[in-house]
Amino acid sequence: MILVALTGGIGSGKSTVSTILASRGAVIVDADAIVRELQQAGTPLLARLADRFGPGIIRADGELDRPALAAIAFTDDTALADLNGLVHPAVREEMTRRVVAEDGTDRVVVIDTPLLNVRPGRDFGAIIVVDVPIEVAVERLVSYRAMDETDARARIAKQITREERVAQADRVIDNGGDLAHLEAQMDDLWSWLHTLPASVAPVAAD
Repeated sequence: MILVALTGGIGSGKSTVSTILASRGAVIVDADAIVRELQQAGTPLLARLADRFGPGIIRADGELDRPALAAIAFTDDTALADLNGLVHPAVREEMTRRVVAEDGTDRVVVIDTPLLNVRPGRDFGAIIVVDVPIEVAVERLVSYRAMDETDARARIAKQITREERVAQADRVIDNGGDLAHLEAQMDDLWSWLHTLPASVAPVAAD
């Protein structure tokens, strides 16, 4: 198994890159998708979130009201820290389970995550960063996710900076152009991924 991380700021188009890698045969462990699964109606995590942030974050159908939670968490640093403290351990545990299931295979396993501190208990063979200018990210969030521009900028501001993210990269994917510009970079990326060493499972302590 070749284990790599794929990350990028909100609005970077990271999910598009992930989809392209999946079409080439990569196993995608999507942290955002796992978060949604773990926050479904009736789950222990959703109950803990309601205890911390109040019943107003639960819709009438029992599902999480994501905009209501975001309105609390992304405007208050303490609330955001509490949210991360509840969500990240549960996500990390599930990611680890899915990665372990691929141990011993020859597959490329991609951890698709906006946060590199949410990692599945082992080091990555490489970190791939999807990069776009901030104004492009804001425009996409407003156009494609129907976000208010102020909300989009607030969410971007809560993440690490573009420069900090790129500094961690072993490979940077420029997604500031159109789909053809992105696709032109993917064949080279896929070939490069297969030159990386296999992931070694951590040795259990005695």
